[in-house]
Amino acid sequence: MYGTMKHIFFLSLLLLSVTPLKAQQDEQMSLYMYNPLYFNPAYAGSRDAVSALALGRFQWVNFKGAPTSQWFSIHSPVNHKVLGVGAHFINDQIGERKRTSAYADISSGITLNKKGDKLTAGLSLGFDAMGYDFTNSKVIDQTDPYYGKVFSVTKPNVGAGLYYYGENHYVGVSIPRLFQNRTQVNAIVESITAKHIYIAGGYVFDLNSVLKLKPSALIKYTPKAPLSIDVNASLLMYERLWTGLMYRYNEAVGINLVYNVKNVFQIGYVYDFPVNGLRTYQYGSHEILLQYDFQPKRSTYHSPRYF
Repeated sequence: MYGTMKHIFFLSLLLLSVTPLKAQQDEQMSLYMYNPLYFNPAYAGSRDAVSALALGRFQWVNFKGAPTSQWFSIHSPVNHKVLGVGAHFINDQIGERKRTSAYADISSGITLNKKGDKLTAGLSLGFDAMGYDFTNSKVIDQTDPYYGKVFSVTKPNVGAGLYYYGENHYVGVSIPRLFQNRTQVNAIVESITAKHIYIAGGYVFDLNSVLKLKPSALIKYTPKAPLSIDVNASLLMYERLWTGLMYRYNEAVGINLVYNVKNVFQIGYVYDFPVNGLRTYQYGSHEILLQYDFQPKRSTYHSPRYF
């Protein structure tokens, strides 16, 4: 086991080697523990089912031009669970800027011990389409050369990740975009897609016969941008209802509810409220989750997946 952990540490260092560059953080998500494929392609196929997820976030309600984000992902094990394949899609809008992304994911791994713990590596390939729509902008000077104009640029990218998991635990490290694309649609409007490093982990503790506790955390690092740290602690009651509290460092606190229907369908909701200077200008953020695992009739799997 020591040798395995040494290899994980070495591969993690390779993934963490990045070049500093000014950039903005990726989209925020409070239910990150249900949507790892968004930032780690090594997660593909890990649920032992054809798993589809849709998630929507409505951030900073009552704040004009506030971000709204939607995610959709689907993935499955193939070739007798030797490989995992999937795809994920993102639609994000803030003000006049809109980003649409589509990525294909593939993973492969090895079983590490008799308990079934696995280490997988994954790659993703896709594109980001960045657009700016100034047709509805309110301006003082309507002779502005960009007033009423629409610009868009599409750039390809690749991502990579590692994912180590077992029945009650997981840890992953990933870079969803390895290329630092510079998008310039005119002399003024410019954006940079920098490398984001994601480190995620969680563990499920059995408290008694009806209660389980799942603490989890997500750390996002972008060079020359504030470090983002999300922590969550959720209780599972009777293998049906997750209730949890979340905290985003120096930014927000919230509560999440996820209901599990027959171990194949999950519906969830999150409300988080800012604890920084934005709290006086808006009414918090909402997230809605739908997830379904398509289990074959011949499958002997009956217990719920915790991540």
